[in-house]
Amino acid sequence: MMPVARSSGVQLHVTSLPGGRLGAEAYRFVDWLVAAGQSWWQVLPLGPPDRHGSPYAARSAFAAWPGLLAEPRATVGVAEMEAFRARHAYWIDDWERFEARHRAVADQVRFEREWQRLRDYAAERGVRLIGDVPIYVAWDSADHRAHAELFQDGAVAGAPPDRYSARGQLWGNPLYDWPALRGGRYRWWTERLRRTFQLFDVARIDHFRGFAAYWSVPRGAADAAHGRWRRGPGRAPFDAARRELGELALIAEDLGVITPAVARLRDSLELPGMVVLTWAFDGGLRNPHAFERHRERSVVYTATHDTDTLRGWWDSLAGARRARADDAMRAAGIREADPQWGLIRLTFSSRARLAIVQAQDVLGLGSAARMNTPGRAGRNWRWRLAPGALTPALARRLRDVTENAGRIPRQIVLRER
Repeated sequence: MMPVARSSGVQLHVTSLPGGRLGAEAYRFVDWLVAAGQSWWQVLPLGPPDRHGSPYAARSAFAAWPGLLAEPRATVGVAEMEAFRARHAYWIDDWERFEARHRAVADQVRFEREWQRLRDYAAERGVRLIGDVPIYVAWDSADHRAHAELFQDGAVAGAPPDRYSARGQLWGNPLYDWPALRGGRYRWWTERLRRTFQLFDVARIDHFRGFAAYWSVPRGAADAAHGRWRRGPGRAPFDAARRELGELALIAEDLGVITPAVARLRDSLELPGMVVLTWAFDGGLRNPHAFERHRERSVVYTATHDTDTLRGWWDSLAGARRARADDAMRAAGIREADPQWGLIRLTFSSRARLAIVQAQDVLGLGSAARMNTPGRAGRNWRWRLAPGALTPALARRLRDVTENAGRIPRQIVLRER
C-alpha cells in the first residue's frame, strides 16, 4: 500500500513550476529529481481552483484544471472525445453541464494526454507521482450540484477551537450524508478513488480524522465554536473501494488533534500516517512528531504546504526549541553550515520509510516562499520557482543527503504483499 523501499521525494505543485503549467519545465523537473536521487514527486490537488487559487476548494473532485495545460489549443479528435466519455462516464457529463462550455470535455482529454505523457516519462526514469485528495468538496461545486442527495443540508465543515483559534475554523464545505452514501454502497467515493489512481501512484488523503469523527457546524453560524463532533463512517468507504479497486496506495493525513480512535482506524487500514519535522521539538516525548517516536510505516516531511518553510521556521526559533533542534542534529552527527540542510539531513535520517522535502526547503527560502497560510484568504498559492533555480549543484547536494540516508532504492515497489 506504500513504497516498500526506503526512499524520498520532493513536493512541488504544478503551479509552482516556472510558467505554472505542464510542459518542458515539468520534464526538466523530473530530470532534476533523477539527478538528485529522488523517487517521488508530490503535488497538490489538480482540480480547478477557487478564486483565491486554492486547489483544496476545487470546482470538481474529478476534473483537472485546464489552466495547467501546456497546449490548451491542441487538436482533439471526435474518437478521442468518445473514448474519454466512455472511460469517465461516471463524472464527465456532470462536469460538462457544470462548465457549460463546449471545450469542457476536450480540455479534459488534453489534460489526460499531457499528464499521462509526463507520468510515463517520469516512470521510465524511476520517479513516481504522489497526489492529494481533499476530504471535502467545495460548496456549489460540480459534485455538490450533481449529487445533492449525498450531502447534508443544515451543517457545514470546520474545525473545533484550539490553541491557535479560539473560535475554531469555519471551512464552509458541505458535509457528507454518510447514511446516504452507505445506501449507495459508497459508489461516489469508490469512483473518486478510481479517478485518483488513474492520475497518481500514491495519494495523500486530506483530513483523514474526518472518517473517524468530523466537526459539524450549523449552516449560517458566524464561526465554528458552536459545532460538535459527529461520528464518521470509519473504514466502510475504504473497504467498499478496495472490493472494486484492490489495495489502495494512500497516505493518511493524520495531523492535528489525533485521538486513539483515529490512530486505530489508520492502523486497521494499514495506512502510513504523517510526521512533520518542524513540529518535532514541541511537547516532549508524547508529541507524535518527536523524532524518537517516528514509525517506519509513516511519511516524514520537512514541512507542509500549510506551514512555514524550514528556513522561515528556523529563523523564528528561539530558546528551548532551537536548542532541542540543535541537540537532535548534534546527536545524529549532523554538521552543516546551512541550517536548512542540517534539518533536511535530520529528516532523511528518520526511520520513516518515505521522506518528502519541499522544493522551497532545498532552496533555503524564507517565509515569503510558503505556499499557504491557513485562515488567510489572499496571497496564498502563488509561490513559483525561478527558471534554473534548482541547479545541478543542488541536485548533487540532495543526492548526497539521500545516499547517506539509504534512500536510493534499487527498485520501487508500490504495494506490500
